[in-house]
Amino acid sequence: MDWRAYLRHLDYILIVATLGLIAYGITMVYFATRHDLEGRPLHFVTQQLIAVAVGLIAAAVVSLLDYEVYRRFQWVMYTFAVFILVVVLPFGQVVNGARRWIDLGFQSFQPSALAVLLLALSIGAYLADRMDMLGSKRVTLVALAMVAVPALLVYQEPDFGSAMVMVALTLAMLYFYGTSWTHFAVLAGSGVAAFVVALKVLPLAGIHLIQQYQVDRLFVFLNAGQNPQGSGYNIIQSMIAVGSGALTGRGDMATQTALDFLPEHHTDFIFAVLSERNGFLGAVVLIALYGAVIWRCLRIATLSRDMYGSILAGGIAVMFLFQVFVNIGMTIGIMPVTGIPLPFVSYGGTAMIAFLMFVGLLEAIHLRATVTPSARGLLVR
Repeated sequence: MDWRAYLRHLDYILIVATLGLIAYGITMVYFATRHDLEGRPLHFVTQQLIAVAVGLIAAAVVSLLDYEVYRRFQWVMYTFAVFILVVVLPFGQVVNGARRWIDLGFQSFQPSALAVLLLALSIGAYLADRMDMLGSKRVTLVALAMVAVPALLVYQEPDFGSAMVMVALTLAMLYFYGTSWTHFAVLAGSGVAAFVVALKVLPLAGIHLIQQYQVDRLFVFLNAGQNPQGSGYNIIQSMIAVGSGALTGRGDMATQTALDFLPEHHTDFIFAVLSERNGFLGAVVLIALYGAVIWRCLRIATLSRDMYGSILAGGIAVMFLFQVFVNIGMTIGIMPVTGIPLPFVSYGGTAMIAFLMFVGLLEAIHLRATVTPSARGLLVR
């Protein structure tokens, strides 16, 4: 392999923006958790740095591989994604009432984070292999059926946020595949109808697909003050933290985090920590970095040498945008609290590794679009 060609054709704007987000995130994790464990102020930072190191190695390996190879193993990857999601239901660790992690002894592993990556590769390959069937209802239905199985398994953990990410990713890939707008219109109508049936009709028959606590979490953002000590507590404390940051932030006077009023401050509500400490200007810097990442994703989608790369890069762009919008939205009270992490910023080892592997995949697509590939997919000048 010609390393000079490899290094010359990397998307360095994507790399710099990603590393900026990671550095920002690790800094915020430190300030959020330095008082959580007595005598161990760097515990969470150390764990996050280990995940970053593993993720960067994984990203480098993924970028070296010709992404076309995944098309040959699309059903293997899909089956494995479903398998690990099935395994976690009976054997996973229960944390805060949710069974989302598998204890590997030395580290906990969250299968849903890896499953999202495997779904992107497998569903993207399924769509790319059927360009001659563009506009077919069957292709749309099969893609939706493919995501429905893992999404329902994740929902049973329960992890509504990850299920939403899987669905959003699949819809995005269908869009970049070229699915007719009429299909999306039918899907939107069907989704609304299904939600009404699950929320209003089935409970009358004694069937509760959506539990009451989940309903409370979904709708509490509309009126958080209705239950300030219960379902509305997280949102209220988060909005106080965000608002108190004002323009330039409170720095070490960020009491919502320091005095532990803000729940889940290193995971779901890390944006509130950032906003209280660094203010509106700090939030603008973060959003600008995300803007750069999403811009490069979309540019790579347009540069891709084939539709598989375009579908993958476009889907990843929308997935990142969706997670950023929902996470920030729930911290400022305009979106339901769903447990969706802030990419590269929220604490979480498996999620960090998966996000970096997505970046590695984007670099692989960019490299193959800008460097002449050999027959085996190795880079040459």
